[in-house]
Amino acid sequence: MGQYNGDPPVLLRMRGIVKRFPGVRALDGVDLDVRPGEVHCLLGQNGAGKSTLIKVLAGAHRPDEGEITFGGEPFAPATPTAAMRAGIATIYQELDLVDGLSVTDNVFLGHERSRLGFTRREEGDRRARELLARLGHGEIPPRREAGRLPAAGRQVVSMARALSHEARLIVMDEPSAALAHDEVDNLFRIIRELTREGVAVVYISHRLAEIREIGDRVTVLKDGRTVARDLPARTTPTNEIVALMTGRDIEHAFPDRPAPDAFDDRPEVLRVEGLTLPGSFEDVSFAVRAGEIVGLAGLVGSGRSEILETVYGARRATAGRVLIDGRPVRPGSPGAAVRRGMGLAPEERKSQALLLDQSVAANMSMAGLDRYSAFGWLNRRRERADVRAQIAALDIRPPDPDRPVATLSGGNQQKVVLARWLLGDRRLLVLDEPTRGVDVGARAELYGVVRELAARGIGVLLVSSEVPEVLGLADRVLVVREGRIVHEGDARGLDEPAVLNLIMEGSAL
Repeated sequence: MGQYNGDPPVLLRMRGIVKRFPGVRALDGVDLDVRPGEVHCLLGQNGAGKSTLIKVLAGAHRPDEGEITFGGEPFAPATPTAAMRAGIATIYQELDLVDGLSVTDNVFLGHERSRLGFTRREEGDRRARELLARLGHGEIPPRREAGRLPAAGRQVVSMARALSHEARLIVMDEPSAALAHDEVDNLFRIIRELTREGVAVVYISHRLAEIREIGDRVTVLKDGRTVARDLPARTTPTNEIVALMTGRDIEHAFPDRPAPDAFDDRPEVLRVEGLTLPGSFEDVSFAVRAGEIVGLAGLVGSGRSEILETVYGARRATAGRVLIDGRPVRPGSPGAAVRRGMGLAPEERKSQALLLDQSVAANMSMAGLDRYSAFGWLNRRRERADVRAQIAALDIRPPDPDRPVATLSGGNQQKVVLARWLLGDRRLLVLDEPTRGVDVGARAELYGVVRELAARGIGVLLVSSEVPEVLGLADRVLVVREGRIVHEGDARGLDEPAVLNLIMEGSAL
């Protein structure tokens, strides 16, 4: 929890904030109060207006209506630099560091420490060390390139940049999305240190357990409006929060699954035999049957994602083999895997799976254009009909094939990635963190989509950092620890404590 106590004066007050874009009212009268030294959690489904609101706060958008005060004074930043200078720093989920610059250069980017036009390198490095030490990471070398740091290190550099501007309010957008469990603990330690110093934090996350642990108060947005303000983060029932976010109760997000013996007589769509990639995993063997969902559970760095990538052909194993429908797949070749009926939804869908400036239709059909071409001609009518059919089948909203995919919510973008592979004859889908950055309501929809695909006979192999997601969605679970599968079994026979114990210690409770 933050250091918010009692009822101190409001640091940030937003009243009646309206923001219009062509054809849409993204914000429709939003109210928000944030006090010094508190962690104020901002919740809402994708498309609820959270991103637009923080861009207004950060100076990236100008509101069309409404009033903002910061520190008791009217606040209307014309640019992100103006907002930063006023004491508001925003750390986006996709960190805006310059990879080729040093840590110091990133920390002071935009307000470099110089004398007579020459950068004072040693003073900058000293000050960067002080800021990093304040965040508990004095071991990060100031002159290391930011692009060479792990995700947690890059996030610390972004926080140091915020502190270099003497920020009084820091907005954190999904800060734990790419972090391992111990790194999240360290993030929370840093947040608690900041709030003890009176810094306010606006914390955006889809993980309700995190809200309970680190938050003080909660504001909920829905359809561009504030539907609840100043809820206590620890004691507000989950069902109440979910109902406010979605407009409906979600008691159980996961769809029903077949009986454990339902797959006994089904053919194997995937078999992995003795797969080894030195430094990542060793002697990994398992199978996925038609219509079965198999989940890999393990810590970041356990080898789970590398196993997925090797199965798909993005990495080349030094030993072992991958078979689809009983036939070996050429190793190290994603193209060969795709031709044999495999599809991948990668963890970083925006950078690895989607052309954000292209239409929904173009993103769906890009992997199967040969399906619509003959003698050098593309059958646009057939392509269009298939795209519209998938939009309807997966309930992609809005149902517009010409809409740029960048304008869709995270959940609908993920549906577009899945639809791409369904335009062909898929035998197996490989899903890496399929609900990363997706809100609770859209997650339930995605779970239903994945289960429906399995019901069609498609095998599914998935990785998720969230153990409840693996247990709730998968039929069978493989627990990966230090590059080896330490347990395999029916998901119904496991609970979260048992899986965590297997992940950490290698044995069930």
